[in-house]
Amino acid sequence: MNPATIVILAAGRGTRMHSATPKLAHDLCGWPLIHWPVAAARAAGAARVIVVVSEESPLEGALPHGVLSATQASANGTGGAVLAAAPQIDGSDSVIVLNGDVPLVDAALLRELAAQHEQSGAAATMVTIELDDPRGYGRVVRDADGIVERVVETKNSGEASASELEIREVNTGVFAFKADILLEQLARVAAVGDEIYLPGVLPLIRVAGGALATFAAEDPALLLGVNDRAQLAVVRGEAQRRIQERHMHAGVTIVQPSSTSIDVGVKIAPDTSIEPCTQLLGDTRIGTAATIGPHTTVINSLLGDGVRVLHSHLVDCELREGATVGPFAYLRPGALLREHAKAGTFVEIKNSDVGARTKVPHLSYVGDADIGEDTNLGAGSITANYDGYAKHRTTIGARVRGSVDTSYIAPVTVGDDAWTAAGSVITGDVPPGALAVARSRQHNVEGYAERRKDDEDA
Repeated sequence: MNPATIVILAAGRGTRMHSATPKLAHDLCGWPLIHWPVAAARAAGAARVIVVVSEESPLEGALPHGVLSATQASANGTGGAVLAAAPQIDGSDSVIVLNGDVPLVDAALLRELAAQHEQSGAAATMVTIELDDPRGYGRVVRDADGIVERVVETKNSGEASASELEIREVNTGVFAFKADILLEQLARVAAVGDEIYLPGVLPLIRVAGGALATFAAEDPALLLGVNDRAQLAVVRGEAQRRIQERHMHAGVTIVQPSSTSIDVGVKIAPDTSIEPCTQLLGDTRIGTAATIGPHTTVINSLLGDGVRVLHSHLVDCELREGATVGPFAYLRPGALLREHAKAGTFVEIKNSDVGARTKVPHLSYVGDADIGEDTNLGAGSITANYDGYAKHRTTIGARVRGSVDTSYIAPVTVGDDAWTAAGSVITGDVPPGALAVARSRQHNVEGYAERRKDDEDA
């Protein structure tokens, strides 16, 4: 592909989304909508990518780094949007224009469009597609020889005749132009009401002697548009299908795709199995031969080879090779489970380093702690990390045996090979190899129940 400038139109108000968030900032499988066409343009080898935004919806923070932007001062249509980018287009050999709300357009289509446009020598090439139900799309009108004459818009009643409404070939909103011809003729397009339609440039190019060509898109899904949340749901379903098929073709098992959600940025190695009702979100990365799910959510986390996670929720954490989690565990930001460590049933871990082969089997909270290797914490273990004013760390050594219902009141250190007695509240450091017993001596009050009954009767 001869590198073209690609202009993405993103100044639409998106009123049908009924949202305070600009339409193209809405999430689609882990990326804002606008990121999708930008990524396709970059992958296609675009020399420059220009996003046209509005003053009302500048998409601040949603545009990828390095993208140029132009501001459309008033909502005067797609032609007005391209004119807003004219200073940045000027000097380009060719320019491709597409709408920002067609997120599934891919690099292959843009490369093929650019190649055909360059080889044909046409002044303008329009991507079209035939639809069984073309309602809402501009119709492509051809002359007796099959040459494109114009595009008839159907946005407003009366713009198209009855015969024109029968046409099934529609304008997709994706064009390639010779840049100098586009800018010259676009300045002459007459407004329809308050709007300048980009397809209005086609008849002027033809009258000026420029050749018009079309590029037939074969996959309608690539050009699905998003105008409201219902259409966003349709596009999300198609995006999910493509994302999951890419992983499955690369050797990942997805047991039940219909109940699985995988963001576009997630990476999964071969021979891993994703069980039903699982969400893999953000920048999550998973190694080989892992089993994730069922009923699991993993967000922005790094999971090593052979990891197993069942019925759990993981956020911003790391599990190294062979670690196991769940069921019903919650791993919060900063949790690190080293090789073959275990976080069991109803365990919560945050901002803690759990050593290799160490087990936190069940019903425990570990926060702000460093635990050595081959340690076992009994059920109901608690690291009390907050004193009401500040957080403190707990350090537990290697090969420690913490009995059930032990609370560690931070800051505290338990040495290697130490033990704690069940029900202990550890407030002081425990030397290596020692047994810490920190509980009141049991005292039984004989006859208490009978005395209490007598008092109640009295």
